[in-house]
Amino acid sequence: MSQQTVLNATHRAAGARMVDFGGWDMPIHYGSQVDEHHQVRRDVGMFDVSHMTVIDLHGPRTRDFLRHLLANSIDKLKVPGKALYSCMLNEKGGVIDDLIVYYLAEDFFRIVSNASTRDKDLAWIEPVAASFDVRVVERPDLALIAVQGPNARVAVLAQVAEADRAAVAALGKFAAIDVKGSQGEALFVARTGYTGEDGFEIVLPQGAAVALWNRLAEAGVKPAGLGARDTLRLEAGMNLYGQDMDETVSPLEAGLAWTVAFDEGRDFIGRSALEAQKSAGVPRRMVGLVLQDKGILRHGQRVATAAGDGEILSGTFAPTLGTSIAFARIPAGEPGEVGVDIRGRIVPARIVKYPFVRDGKPVE
Repeated sequence: MSQQTVLNATHRAAGARMVDFGGWDMPIHYGSQVDEHHQVRRDVGMFDVSHMTVIDLHGPRTRDFLRHLLANSIDKLKVPGKALYSCMLNEKGGVIDDLIVYYLAEDFFRIVSNASTRDKDLAWIEPVAASFDVRVVERPDLALIAVQGPNARVAVLAQVAEADRAAVAALGKFAAIDVKGSQGEALFVARTGYTGEDGFEIVLPQGAAVALWNRLAEAGVKPAGLGARDTLRLEAGMNLYGQDMDETVSPLEAGLAWTVAFDEGRDFIGRSALEAQKSAGVPRRMVGLVLQDKGILRHGQRVATAAGDGEILSGTFAPTLGTSIAFARIPAGEPGEVGVDIRGRIVPARIVKYPFVRDGKPVE
């Protein structure tokens, strides 16, 4: 049986088409995936992301623990509320998961990680945490609602208690704050997201989630499903765990070298493997592709290059661009002309830098 978020009945009442996603019964769309995509790019939409895993970490040595656990440097977080995106690696440098960690106090950090990796994440984190006397507390009592789009700020501020609105309005990107909602409920409001648009991810008690979702809907914030979430994040150049990287792929091969901090004297898990890969030469790289002809780029398709064959990782039709785009992993070396095998026909594609879309507009 798939697990259900607290908003499951609300999605069904709204006519959502439900699918299994990482063991969760989730809405793929509420009628038109493309309309939901444009709604977020042009105005504001909301997503139920309560299937994500929230883990609170407590203890005086929590920062030391995260220095060792994560490839990115937790020491970049100096002000309470600030957030960091990082990969969590195995000893071979493969990605166990990608996550966001929030610095709330020296003895209190919060991780938000992927839904489908929950069990293996906890199984990896807990024994490492124990050696630092860090207490690991999963928070299944919490729900998450993401409000995304150019008008997300106005929509969210209306749901925050008047006394806290100025603090939320002043929140910088990749930062979070504890505030009260308009009904007095506790809200953890983070200026983060997975769409490439401005917006917020709101963590709140499950018992308050349906009421907040309904108030947002009454204010004109339309729900969007996982389908639009996927096309939005790919246009924005954001990786999807399990498709663009996994435990057999290093961050250096997944376009995530920017998330690895080789700071002096910090022995994070997987560091020696990454350093060896770097010195030997990273064998594969991730690139953005735009299809030059008709067709749709899909996961698993063969990519032909002068340096050898690669494959499509994430691929889709991009509603903002009106063409098909993809991430592909190809061999290192000069690729020459690139083609994608679509049902036995090699269709020309162009390598481009990503993101494909920034601030709602195509990137040239």
